Amino acid sequence: MPDLQFVRVEHDEELAIVTIDRQEKMNALNAEVVAELGEAFDFVRGDDSVRGVILTGAGEKAFVAGADIGELATMNAMTGVEVSRAGQKVFLDIERFPKPVLAAIGGYTLGGGFELALACHLRIASANARFGLPEVSLGIIPGYGGTIRLARLIGLGRAIELTLTGEMFKADRAETLGVVSSVVSREELMTEAKALLRKVTKNGPVAVAKAIESIYRAVDTSMLEALDYESSQFGLLAATEDMREGMTAFLEKRAADFKGV
Repeated sequence: MPDLQFVRVEHDEELAIVTIDRQEKMNALNAEVVAELGEAFDFVRGDDSVRGVILTGAGEKAFVAGADIGELATMNAMTGVEVSRAGQKVFLDIERFPKPVLAAIGGYTLGGGFELALACHLRIASANARFGLPEVSLGIIPGYGGTIRLARLIGLGRAIELTLTGEMFKADRAETLGVVSSVVSREELMTEAKALLRKVTKNGPVAVAKAIESIYRAVDTSMLEALDYESSQFGLLAATEDMREGMTAFLEKRAADFKGV
């Protein structure tokens, strides 16, 4: 594991727990935190014992309260592009991660923090969570993919409203909009997050990875191209040992023992 200052990685059986821990700044994202997130996910990617990742923020107040405004305030046109692209790269790597990534969201999840949650495959929130993209109130726009991912997730009209008003909204509205799968108490957040993710990790890991890949491929291409890609991945999976095991287990009325091959 790399020696990181603001991000830590822990293990709970087949799950990796990636925690952003910069509590004095409500886990705000600066360049170092973004870079460390990239390092942490690179490390987890190479750990064959990990089948799923929970991404969360330390403390009771925030998942990630946003980007570090003190750092952003020093930007000019050129460095602004650099800041945006650095964050976009790490967030895109998380979105295209071959293992399922679930954001366990407690407290404030604003700006870059909301964009980070949107880059995850799954999201669950505590009742005290608060969401928003307040960038326009600072004279900028979301720069880590938020203007794209929110519209794809909840629809164009609602995304325009939330982005242009910059309004903060509560966890129950996030659930209604489809931003999160469910809302639980703050005390139950990690327990419920693990339970939800384990509904995924019990399945064939190669199949899960290919499903993630096919879903996001479809977002970026035409219907016919997406269907062609889906069928190619379906065919590849038909040649795996996991497929044989999964179908044999079903016919034999037992739990499958997937090996990831």
